[in-house]
Amino acid sequence: MSESSRPLHIVLGVGAGIAAYKVASLLRIFTEAGHDVVVVPTPSALNFVGSATWEALSGHPVISEVWDNVSDVPHVRIGKAADLVVVAPATADLLSRAANGAANDLLTNVLLTATCPIVYAPAMHTEMWLNPATQANVATLRERGSIVLDPAVGRLTGDDSGPGRMNEPSDIAQVALAQVHRTNELAGKHVVITAGGTREYLDPVRFLGNRSSGKQGIALAQVAYERGAHVTVIAANVAEQLPSGCTVIRVETTAELEAAVVGTTADVVIMAAAVADYAPVTISETKMKKSDGGQSPVIELKRTPDILRELVTRRDSEGREQVIVGFAAETGDSQGTVSDHGRAKLASKKCDVLVINDVSGDNVFGQETNEVLIIAKDSSTEQHVARASKRVVANAVWDTVAKLLQ
Repeated sequence: MSESSRPLHIVLGVGAGIAAYKVASLLRIFTEAGHDVVVVPTPSALNFVGSATWEALSGHPVISEVWDNVSDVPHVRIGKAADLVVVAPATADLLSRAANGAANDLLTNVLLTATCPIVYAPAMHTEMWLNPATQANVATLRERGSIVLDPAVGRLTGDDSGPGRMNEPSDIAQVALAQVHRTNELAGKHVVITAGGTREYLDPVRFLGNRSSGKQGIALAQVAYERGAHVTVIAANVAEQLPSGCTVIRVETTAELEAAVVGTTADVVIMAAAVADYAPVTISETKMKKSDGGQSPVIELKRTPDILRELVTRRDSEGREQVIVGFAAETGDSQGTVSDHGRAKLASKKCDVLVINDVSGDNVFGQETNEVLIIAKDSSTEQHVARASKRVVANAVWDTVAKLLQ
C-alpha cells in the first residue's frame, strides 16, 4: 500500500454544537475510506449526539473525560498516536480553550499532546464567529500551524443565516486528509497572489468595478501559507478578512495593482484578482453633476494594461524561473464553450497555468464554492475540479503548481 493510501489513525473531536449531527457523516467518510477513527466528544457534545452513535459508527468505545480508563492514560496516548486530528464542530468555546492551551477535558488534552496536523471546522452563530475574541483565537491557532477552516455562509439555528455554518463533511474530509500526506513543498518559496477586484474611478465618488469578493484569492493565500510559503497578497478591494501570516499590499486601481506586481521576482505569481479591462480616459476631479437637460454624459474608455501578459513577457525576457498562474472568468456563447475560450486565452497569455471559472448564472462571484478547469500550457495537467469549497479549489491549484516547481 502506498504512503498516500495507508490507513490513518484519526482522532475526531466533537464540539458541543447542533452541527454535531453532521459529524456522523464525516465519521462515515473516514471509516469507509479505511481509516481507524477514535471519537473524542466533549462532555457537553454528548447532549447533541450520544455515545451509542459514535461507538456504532467508529467501532471504538467513546470516552470524553480524563478520568475514564485512567490506567490507559488516554489524555496522552490518544493524541500521540494520531496521524490526524479533526475537530468538528469547533465551537467558539472550544476554539478559545484550544488557543489558550486549556486542558480541562479529554479533547483539549488530546489537542495539547498531538504532534500531527490538526484541522478545525468551526460552527457557531455569525455574531460569535465575527467577534474579535473569536477572530483572535483563530489567528492564534493558525499561527501555530493548525488549519482553521472558514465556516460556510448559510442557514444557522433558528431563522438566522450568515457566516458560521459548518462546512459540508465531504469538504472537511478532503481538506483534512490532504494535510497528512502533503509536505512543505512551498517552504522557502515566495509567492505573490492578487485578490479582489480593481476599481477605475470616474470622479471622486463613482467608479467602474466588478463583483469579485476576493474569496478565492484569499483561500489560495491561506493554503500557500499553510504549505510553508512566504506569501504576499496584493488585495484589490476585497470584501473578506485577509489571512493572517501574510504580507498584505492594498491597492484600488488596475494601475496600482500593476505597479505592485509587475517586476516581482517571486517564485510563483497567481493572478486571481478580477482586473478591469477598461478605464475612463479622463477622471473628473469633482463629482459629475446631473445636467438640467437630462442628457447623459459620454464616457470614453481605454483598455487597461494586460498585466498577466506583461508578467510573462518580462519573465521570459529576463530568463527567470517563475511559475505564473492566471484566472479566467468565462461564459459560453455562440463562438464556443467556456473550455474553448479558456484554452484560447491560455494560448494568448502564455502563462504556465490557467484556472477557468464558469461565471454564468451567478456561479462564482461572492459564493462559498467554485467549480474550475485547471489547464497547464505543457498539457501535463487538465483537471476538472467539481463544485467544492474555494479552499478545496485552492489546494488543487497548489498541487498543480507544486508539480511545476519540482
